Amino acid sequence: MARGGVYKTEIEKARNALLAEGKHPSVDAVRVALGNTGSKTTIHRYLKELEAEDAAGVGGKLPISDALADLVSRLAGRLQEEADAKIAEAATRFEAQRKELTAQLDQTRQEATSIRADQERTATALREEQAQHETTRQARLDATLQARQLEERVTGLTARIAEHEAHAQSLEEKHLHAREALEHYRTSVKEQREQEQRRHEHQIQELQVALRQANEALTSKNHELLQLNRDNGRLTEHKARLDKELQQSRSAVRTAQDEVATLKPVVAELASLRATWGQDVQALERLRLDQEATVRALDQERAARQDAENRAVSAQARLVVLEEVLPRLQFASTPAPAAATS
Repeated sequence: MARGGVYKTEIEKARNALLAEGKHPSVDAVRVALGNTGSKTTIHRYLKELEAEDAAGVGGKLPISDALADLVSRLAGRLQEEADAKIAEAATRFEAQRKELTAQLDQTRQEATSIRADQERTATALREEQAQHETTRQARLDATLQARQLEERVTGLTARIAEHEAHAQSLEEKHLHAREALEHYRTSVKEQREQEQRRHEHQIQELQVALRQANEALTSKNHELLQLNRDNGRLTEHKARLDKELQQSRSAVRTAQDEVATLKPVVAELASLRATWGQDVQALERLRLDQEATVRALDQERAARQDAENRAVSAQARLVVLEEVLPRLQFASTPAPAAATS
């Protein structure tokens, strides 16, 4: 730690040591030789006194008049006064400049600190926004995946429903064909029975007439009756087959009705899936809007961060310039060493 003050003898020793080494005893050189201690003003004053003493010693050895010595003494005093006044003025000016630059430096450092705090807050907000954006993006991906799965499921259910509807349509067509065939069979049987009834009545009339006409026609009529019985047997067998087909058609109709009843929960599930899919689409739209708002906020944060970085760079540049100018001003305000008396 530097001492509060130095003595003239110490400055004289340091000056003589520098002169012995062939170096110029400037204020800075003497202060370094003293271990970077002592005020530069004090060192400069003592060096001036030592130079004046050396000049007085040299002048005492030379025979000069009293008037010339007095003139030299008064000139030296005036030069000393002017030098002291200039040094004081320079010191005052330097002190004012130093205080002003120090205030500017403190203000710049405060601005830099504030800008760094703004940058940290902006960086924190940006990280939080990025994390929220990542969460939103993941939620959107999950919703998209779920929507795709629902779409595939709806597509599969739609295909199944289409297949069941086609099968039901086919069963309805078969049932319609069977009903038409049954109706046609009933109509034909009825017509055939009416025809048979009319023919049978006609034959009875003919038989009655024939019986009244002759008994020899009985053999031929018996033969015709036998043929009628065979025809009736064939008709009975045909009716049994038609009844069996009608029973099969009714069973097919019941099976089709059971399948239609089975498809009703599938249709209800499809309606529920369509409603869920609509809700998922709305949720996905809200997520998309939230993401757009997040992107806009992120752009604003990036712009603010860029502005803060630009201000920080400008403040850092000003700080560097001030730190470079301050030593120069200190060096410029240091009093120049007095020229050695020749």
